[in-house]
Amino acid sequence: MASTVSTYRNVIALTGPLLPIVSFFARLPVAMSQFGSVLLVSETSGSLATAGVVGGCLSAGQVVFGPVLGRLADRHGQRPVVLVAAAVNAVATAALVTGALTGLATAPLAAIGAVAGASVPLIGPLARTRSVALAHRAGAGEGVVGAVHSLEGTLDEVSFVFGPALVGLAALALHPAVALGGAAALVAVFGTAYALHPTAAVTAGSPARARAEGVRAPRQPRVVHAVRGSLALQGAMFGACQAGIASLTARLGVPGQAGIVYAAMGVVSAAVGLALGALPARFGLRLRWRVATGAALVLSVPLLFTQTLWPLYAVVTVLGAAYAPHLITAFALTERVVAPSRLAESMAFAASSLVAGQAVALAVSGRLAEAYGPAGAFAVAVGAAALCLVTALVTRVPSARPAAGAEAPAVAPAAAPAKAFVPAQRTASPEGSGTPGAAGGYAGR
Repeated sequence: MASTVSTYRNVIALTGPLLPIVSFFARLPVAMSQFGSVLLVSETSGSLATAGVVGGCLSAGQVVFGPVLGRLADRHGQRPVVLVAAAVNAVATAALVTGALTGLATAPLAAIGAVAGASVPLIGPLARTRSVALAHRAGAGEGVVGAVHSLEGTLDEVSFVFGPALVGLAALALHPAVALGGAAALVAVFGTAYALHPTAAVTAGSPARARAEGVRAPRQPRVVHAVRGSLALQGAMFGACQAGIASLTARLGVPGQAGIVYAAMGVVSAAVGLALGALPARFGLRLRWRVATGAALVLSVPLLFTQTLWPLYAVVTVLGAAYAPHLITAFALTERVVAPSRLAESMAFAASSLVAGQAVALAVSGRLAEAYGPAGAFAVAVGAAALCLVTALVTRVPSARPAAGAEAPAVAPAAAPAKAFVPAQRTASPEGSGTPGAAGGYAGR
């Protein structure tokens, strides 16, 4: 326990205490926008079909343009990209609220939803990229880098639990427009704060000279594509579980319990993800990937035979323990093997894969639930888990980080601002081990 606290203390020393807080509130709108848009449009139009179209366009915009924003952040730095994206997203979300309240037709509402999705600032992937860059700049060992991924994964999990919960509470107490308007305010305030935080200097983008000389971007290793596929399947598990839980709770006459069941799964997932930072060094990423996907398969099978509420709570809650380890490991694998100059793009692509898998599976499993009951939707989750495990078993995973020197990290020049990043002496260490050799990190906010 003491070593875990010490490891996370090293992470906070790198980022400063304010950055994780700001990034958490900045990523909440991502979790609020899709659910909020569906509730709002269904409330104002009286049509679930219209709400589904608008929500689908919002998801499609994020899936298609998320990697584009990541690439722009790699090239031009996070600060200008996030500032513009946050401003556009806040305006588009506010326009979606206004359009829904004034009875705008489906087509223009869907177009506004697509713009809102395309401009999502993707704070989660960008925060991972920034924190990892801070860790490498300070000479942190693989143990601290792993804890960075665990912390960021936990913040993602918590945001995706509290985001929909906030939307539901605001819609119940006031109106769905209040929830979506709140998302617009959050992205405007905290997205801007994240962009302006001094740590943005460490992700200033690739040098203009290298771009002008036409240096070709390095090709992505094969393992990256396998990880993206695995994340899409993980998203499919999320979507199928959502549909199955909603179907079963509706059949039992307690539809209001669906959100609570799903939240319980998220809380357990977040707790396990945070504990993952204490995993010993001998558990490498390849082993973690296989164990996490194997656990997801084993723990998802009981869903097929669950027919009452309390067993549903038990099965779904335990299943949550397999989710965060897989997500954290997938993002850690991505960070390990991609070139630093393409890290934000790769992180955004990974996040978009998750969203795409969830959206497709939600649509498919919803139809299966209508035709065959909750087991039809849960069968999609079990099938996706099985394919996840197969992917992990057949993919070759490098046992160590590629040798440095092939490409310089895309970080800011050596000249540091007044509140500087202090590099520490780094000692060579095996995978998963090591801490900064000296106190190094962000000595500011």
